[in-house]
Amino acid sequence: MSSDTLAIVQARMGSSRLPGKVLLDLAGKPMIQRVIERVRCAQRVDRVLVATTTDPTDDPIAAFAAAQGVECYRGSLHDVLDRYYQAAKTQPPRWVVRITADCPFIDPALIDQTVQLLTTHREPPLDFACNRLPPPFTRSFPIGLDVEACTFDALERAWREASAPFHREHVMPFLYENVILAAPEVITQTCSLAVGTSPRGFRVAQLHHTPDYGHLRWTVDTPEDLTFARELLAHLPDSESFTWDDVLRVVQRHPELNQINASVTHKTMMDVDERANTDSRKS
Repeated sequence: MSSDTLAIVQARMGSSRLPGKVLLDLAGKPMIQRVIERVRCAQRVDRVLVATTTDPTDDPIAAFAAAQGVECYRGSLHDVLDRYYQAAKTQPPRWVVRITADCPFIDPALIDQTVQLLTTHREPPLDFACNRLPPPFTRSFPIGLDVEACTFDALERAWREASAPFHREHVMPFLYENVILAAPEVITQTCSLAVGTSPRGFRVAQLHHTPDYGHLRWTVDTPEDLTFARELLAHLPDSESFTWDDVLRVVQRHPELNQINASVTHKTMMDVDERANTDSRKS
């Protein structure tokens, strides 16, 4: 069995800033459940798989996935690129979508928009598409709406050739590292597209939003983020099927919410977990 588009949700219990965060309660559901449910609503995603680790501390994630009937792959603790590749190659898709389990406000429509870009852009055909790139690049969608997608062939090449620790931990920087994107071209009233080719020859595209909301933080990586997410969900009239526009309206009506986690520093592309075992290369 294979599918065209596989979304892989990466999750582990050993977060350095908020241990166990993916199974913490958010308005009556574990955070990872909210992420999975929202990814499953994306019309351009054919399969959703949770990729966790073989470390015993991640047994609760595997148990949760089994109880929910969600595919689960267990692989390397710190070599997340290897974990993604091994998970994907069991039933190789054409396209792979990267989602992290600490983004409970991920928007199905943004996933669809990014996947559609990757799968239909022809001049040139793309290897990688996203709606944000990490620092030192810029972003215009709120932190926590992050979607990255690539071809399986590009993922396989990255798995074969990438050696830097941050390449292995953050999965896809090998594809876009040092890319210079052209000036964005307007494609809708609120969205524009920047395209370029990385030094390694990967064709890369990034979606941008106008107005720029890249300063807003809607992910959950610290205790402050968790407080923000719980407060935000309490203000949403529908905590199940909201859109990112609904979230935006809430934080605009209640600007005090943004102050809860305003001081949290977002990680850069180069940041790696100092606990990483550099011996974990390929399993």
